[in-house]
Amino acid sequence: MIHTESLTRTFRVGRQTVEAVRGIDLDVAEGELVALLGPNGAGKSTTLRMLTSLLPPTSGTAHVAGVDVAKHPAEVRRRIGYIGQKDGAGHNYRVRDELVMQGRFYGMSKADAAASGERLLSTLDLTSLQMRKVSSLSGGQKRRLDIALGLIHEPALLFLDEPSTGMDPQNRANLWEHIMRLRAERGTTIVLTTHYLEEADAMAERAVIIDHGRVIADGTAAALKQEQAGDRLVVVVPPPQVAQARAILGVGVDAQEVECGTELSVQVPAASRALPGTLARLHGAGVSVVAASAVQPTLDDVFLNLTGRSLREGE
Repeated sequence: MIHTESLTRTFRVGRQTVEAVRGIDLDVAEGELVALLGPNGAGKSTTLRMLTSLLPPTSGTAHVAGVDVAKHPAEVRRRIGYIGQKDGAGHNYRVRDELVMQGRFYGMSKADAAASGERLLSTLDLTSLQMRKVSSLSGGQKRRLDIALGLIHEPALLFLDEPSTGMDPQNRANLWEHIMRLRAERGTTIVLTTHYLEEADAMAERAVIIDHGRVIADGTAAALKQEQAGDRLVVVVPPPQVAQARAILGVGVDAQEVECGTELSVQVPAASRALPGTLARLHGAGVSVVAASAVQPTLDDVFLNLTGRSLREGE
């Protein structure tokens, strides 16, 4: 569905040349849900804008939905859906009218646009709101309308640029429920950017991490977490017993003082399975364990390990 080779984009800022994207190689298969992750300024939004034909590449190639983005941008736009970070509907128009107009912009007949709009209104729980002005909708309702606008022409490929930014947890969960149901029904390929790492972890089959304009990691969330971060065993022991506990935990132990003692942390495979045996060894050696846990890594841990900074940080 997406294939890029050495995709780049540079900008002129005064007398300087800024390399926003420095050679992206990316493949997305039909039906996949892929998350593009990275801190602000990493190049992911510029990459998304090139893939959606909003920004021409400086060099390299990109084929989206079977079409060369540089040579046939209008055809790319016919085949994709795009939901940006800001509301896409006109605030002074009625919900149903916006959907029909969007379908007409894509060359659909008025009857087909209306029929597709009715289906999406029902699927996204917007039927009761179809005669209301967009300006009267809540934030969550507007985002569901944006999803409907992006899907009105039934594209095979949907781009979501931070679809749930600024939404409360209930509306975010509701929005994702609708997106995943639509994907299951239609087999839509989805590419999204998000700063909510739990969304990427739970929803995406692959996470592609971009930094300084390059792909620095690509794989399932589970695989990346094990490869780049790994599980950790954490135990808290009384300060006088730190040396004894360190000897049992092995090499690579990190230590820090906490309110109830000294916290020792060590990376191990399958920490939840290793925890009972470790506690038994500590107990057998007479070490008093104040607290213990098996900590699973996060995607933010992956990025910190790769770059030394958080996914939420910019330059």
